[in-house]
Amino acid sequence: MKQLVLDVRLDAPPRLDNYFAGDNQALVAALADQARGVISDHIYVWSAPSMGRTHLLRAATAAASDGAYLTPDQVIEPLPGHALLAIDDVDTLSDAASIAVFNAFNRSREQGQTLLLAGNAPPRELALREDLRTRIGQCLVFEIQPLTDTARSAILSSMAAQRGLRLDGDVVAYLMRYGRRDMPALVSTLDALDRASLERKRAITLPLLRDLMRDGLTL
Repeated sequence: MKQLVLDVRLDAPPRLDNYFAGDNQALVAALADQARGVISDHIYVWSAPSMGRTHLLRAATAAASDGAYLTPDQVIEPLPGHALLAIDDVDTLSDAASIAVFNAFNRSREQGQTLLLAGNAPPRELALREDLRTRIGQCLVFEIQPLTDTARSAILSSMAAQRGLRLDGDVVAYLMRYGRRDMPALVSTLDALDRASLERKRAITLPLLRDLMRDGLTL
């Protein structure tokens, strides 16, 4: 696995270099190229929930010299003409918003605009009007690949080390077996353990984790 990124707090601004890439290096590289204008292809990213779609869209538009991020309720006709326009959760677009996005595809070449879209399913399974679904299917399409438990464990241990913490191996194994394994949940648990370790002057061990769970911590 490649060098782990440094700024991994939950409140860290989304950047392409603080996304937990795992097996998604090609996707992150494509988004970086799109943000720099190296490629003019539209990109569609899909995945199950809690796998970082919003992080990636916000990070790509932040990296672009002229980028904007829109949620579905912000999609109205006509869409703004930013060089990179990201639209999240296209699977929830209203009929009017779907028409606006379809028109944005049609105007993109003359406006010098590239689109970055994200949803919860591959293009053919999106419950959208057929002409928009076809346009999305013509994008560069990436499915976000889930992190393996080995990668999650390595990331969590690396994050702890960056904070100067020693994370007991039993804690990591317990979280992988019984906790939610998406990275936001794991980072939130590490934050709670970090605070508890400082407040109680105890090492981060399985007994400390169990004490927090008895106090109401939900994994």
